[in-house]
Amino acid sequence: MRISGVPTNKFTFPILLHAYTRYPSPSEGTQVHAHALKFGFCEDLYVRNALISLYGACRLLYESRKVFDEFPNSRDVVSWNAMLVGYVRNEQIFVAEYMFDQMPERDVISWSTLIMGYVQNGDLEKGLVLFSEMIRNGSVSVNEATLVTVLSGSAQLGLLEHGTFVHSIIKKVKFPLTLALGTALGDMYAKCGCIDLARYVFYELPKRDIFAWNAMICGVATHGQGKEALELFQRSIDEGFNPTAVTFVGILNACSRAGLVNEGRHFFNSMVRDYGIEPEMEHYGCMVDLLGRAGLVPEALELIEGMSIKPDCVLWATLLGACKIHGFIELGIIIGKKLIKLEPGHDGHYVLLAALYAKARKWEDVIKVRKLMSSHCTSKVAGWSLIEASGRLHKFIAGDLDHKESSKIYKMLEMIGKKLVEAGYLSNVSSVLHDIEDEEKMHVINVHSERLAIAYGLMIIDQDCPIRIVKNLRVCVDCHEFCKMVSKVLVREIIVRDGSRFHHFRDGSCSCLDYW
Repeated sequence: MRISGVPTNKFTFPILLHAYTRYPSPSEGTQVHAHALKFGFCEDLYVRNALISLYGACRLLYESRKVFDEFPNSRDVVSWNAMLVGYVRNEQIFVAEYMFDQMPERDVISWSTLIMGYVQNGDLEKGLVLFSEMIRNGSVSVNEATLVTVLSGSAQLGLLEHGTFVHSIIKKVKFPLTLALGTALGDMYAKCGCIDLARYVFYELPKRDIFAWNAMICGVATHGQGKEALELFQRSIDEGFNPTAVTFVGILNACSRAGLVNEGRHFFNSMVRDYGIEPEMEHYGCMVDLLGRAGLVPEALELIEGMSIKPDCVLWATLLGACKIHGFIELGIIIGKKLIKLEPGHDGHYVLLAALYAKARKWEDVIKVRKLMSSHCTSKVAGWSLIEASGRLHKFIAGDLDHKESSKIYKMLEMIGKKLVEAGYLSNVSSVLHDIEDEEKMHVINVHSERLAIAYGLMIIDQDCPIRIVKNLRVCVDCHEFCKMVSKVLVREIIVRDGSRFHHFRDGSCSCLDYW
C-alpha cells in the first residue's frame, strides 16, 4: 500500500490492529503502533481502542493500560470494554472487577465479559449473581453469548432455579432458540437432574447438529439411560451425522453406567474400525471404568497394558477403585503403591490404598499410609454437598457446624435416624477407614455432607418438590442406602448428582439399580 503511494488514514490502522488481535502477534502489532505514532493517528479513538485490544490479546497489559491512560478524557465504552476483556482474558479477575466498578457506563459486552470471566475462572456463583443484577438493572439487553455462559455455569453447579430463571428470560424476551442456545439449555436441564425437560428442549430444536446430539447422548448417559443413549446414537447416524470422539465418550459412559459390557466392547472397537477415530485417554478411561464396574478387573488391566498411548494416573486410579470394590486386594495394593510414586501429592491415591488395607483389616498399614500422606503435605479432599433453595446456594461438608441452622439440621437428622431405624435401616460402616468401634463409625457416616443437605432440604423444601443435591465425590454405600430409605419412609423424591452419575431415589429404590 505504501509502495503504491496510497496514503494511510485513520481507518487503516484499526483494520490492521484487529487482524493482529485475532491472531496475536506482539512484534507486528508494535510495528503498526509505531507507524500510527509516526503518522499522527494515535490520538484517534478508534486507533487507541484497537491498540488496547491488541495488547490485551498479546498479554501485554502494561502497554494496554498505558494506551488507555494516555487520554483519560476521550474514552468511550469500547475503550473500557477493551481493557476489561484484556484483564479477563489474562485471568486478572480482581482487576477486572475494579475496572467494571469504575466504568461510567456499561453495555451488554461489559456485563457479559465479567460474567464470562467469573464462570471461566470457576467462580460460578459470582457469575450467576452478576447476571441476576444485570437483569434487574434493565438498562441492557442480554445476548446469546451471555445466556449460553450463564446456562453453562448453572449446569456445572446443578443450579436448577438459576437455570430455569435464564429460561424464563429467554421466553420473556422471545429470544430465538438457536442451536447453541438450545444445546446449552438442554445440557443445563440434563445436568440439573431434569432429563425429561432436556429431551423436550432437544426435540423442540428446529434443527440439530452433532453437538446437540452429543449433549443429549451424554445427558441420558449420566442418568443411567444406556439403551436410550444407544438409540440416540443410531438415530444421529441415520440422519447423516458422523460421530466425533466426544460422541463415543458419551456412548462408552452410557454403557459403563448401565453395565452394558458387550455393547461397550463393540463401540470401542467400532471407533477405529468403522469411523477411523483413534481412542484417546478418555475413551480408555470409560472402558476401564466399564470393565472395572462389572468386576472384570483382569480384562481392564490387560486393556491398560496394551494401550497404544501411555496410561495416565486417572486410568490406574480407576482400576484401583475397581480393585477396592471387587476385592482384588493384592493387585490393588500394587497399583496403589505405583500411584503414590507417580503422584505423591495426590491425596486420593493414599485414601484408596488405605481403604484397601482397611478392607483387609490391616490397620497398621492404614496408619502407615496416613502418615505417609501427612508427610507429603496432602490431606483428603473434603466431600461437599450443595442444595439450592429460594435462589440461594447452601454448601455442607461432613460434620459441618457453620450453617446458621446447624442445631435444627442436626435435630432433623436425629429424627430421621430414629424413623429409619424403626423401619429396619442398619448402617453399612465399611467405608470408614479407622480401627474404631462400629458405633463410632456410625457417627462418622451419620454426618456426611449429603445427609446434612437432605436434612436441610426436608426442613425448607415443600413436600411435593424433589430435594436436589449436588455432591463432588461418589456417594458412599451407606449414604446411598440412607437416601433410599428416606425416600420410602418420609415419602420424598431425592435427586443426587454425585461425582459419578445421577441417582433418582423414589419409594425406596434408586434409578441406578444399585450399580454405580
